[in-house]
Amino acid sequence: MQLLEPPSDQIIGVKAFLDILNETLNFAFPAVTIEGEVSSYKVNQGKWVFFDLKDEDATLPCFIPIYQLKVPIEDGMKIRVTGVPKVTKWGKFSLTVKSVSLAGEGALKRAFELLKAKLQQEGLFEASRKRALPRFPERLGLVTSGQSAAYADFIKILGQRWGGMEIQLADVQVQGQPAPAQIVRAIEYFNQQASVPDVLVVIRGGGSLEDLQAFNTEEVARAIAGSRVPTLVGVGHEVDVSLADFAADVRAATPTDAARIVVPDKAEVIQDIGHRQRRFEQTIRGRLDRYQNHIIRQINVLERFVRLPQARLQNLELRLLNAQRQTLAMQQQRLNSLSRLLGSYDPTATLKRGYAIVRKGEQVVTGPQQVNVGDSLVVQLAAGNINAKVDK
Repeated sequence: MQLLEPPSDQIIGVKAFLDILNETLNFAFPAVTIEGEVSSYKVNQGKWVFFDLKDEDATLPCFIPIYQLKVPIEDGMKIRVTGVPKVTKWGKFSLTVKSVSLAGEGALKRAFELLKAKLQQEGLFEASRKRALPRFPERLGLVTSGQSAAYADFIKILGQRWGGMEIQLADVQVQGQPAPAQIVRAIEYFNQQASVPDVLVVIRGGGSLEDLQAFNTEEVARAIAGSRVPTLVGVGHEVDVSLADFAADVRAATPTDAARIVVPDKAEVIQDIGHRQRRFEQTIRGRLDRYQNHIIRQINVLERFVRLPQARLQNLELRLLNAQRQTLAMQQQRLNSLSRLLGSYDPTATLKRGYAIVRKGEQVVTGPQQVNVGDSLVVQLAAGNINAKVDK
């Protein structure tokens, strides 16, 4: 690269001088990484971040667009910045920062707490957002380093416990500066498939807080929380907790634990099926016995209902017959009484007792004033009639 050099016998303008100075700086320091402590941190217009990077002996003004700042920082945190030195048109020297990473465990922990509080306030870690994993997944999307011990352990335990599954690996870096972007792209890849996996598993073995930093970044946490595929995250050792763990639907303590969570143990499943089968058979037998006893009871009740009407019918028939007999006897007795009563009014019976009926023509004579001398009379007796004439 050829630097701009002002002619020794010419006077140059301020802008030309600054252009030459910046080209010289860019040639000498195309990219420089500096470690120091943050001070005077501020954000202008929600777009531009300004802060000073200092140590015990000096202070360096820094500038970065907010969209390039991937980690939360605040005054007092120790960070590493990579950028290009530049003199602005106002003559102020500063470092135009391209990337920021945290330096030291204290800064990492503080950034973790700041980002955790931010995402928690947004509701990203709410229990109501968590989804259950399918009991028997058939396809797994796996995001990890294919050369890692975590991957080997996960595959081994998975085969021992269940086996026969389709596993699609997204081989990514799990630490270092490129790791977050690779992990996010892998998650997006699985979510954009026409037929998505049943479960998306993100794992990484143990390491220092700095080693696990990729899983404490905002972009990775948001990608996991936004996945339309249920997520299982197992990062680090049992004592390690990452923002990716909080964002996941299910957290596993380790990659090995993730393998135990994502699939059941086939031996336990077989045992459980046998136990359920025995319980089912016992239940069926119990129900059949209860149904049989119920049917027998119903038959007995039905038989009683059948026998009872028969007995009632027979009793009713007997009572009806007795009633008929009593009625007939009473009617016969009444008839006899009426017959005797009618007999007492029968004139023939009266005639047989020596009485007679005297008629004058068609008129029954009941007294002497009804006849005159010379009238012809008919005297009716029990044995016949006598013709007579009134002579006095």
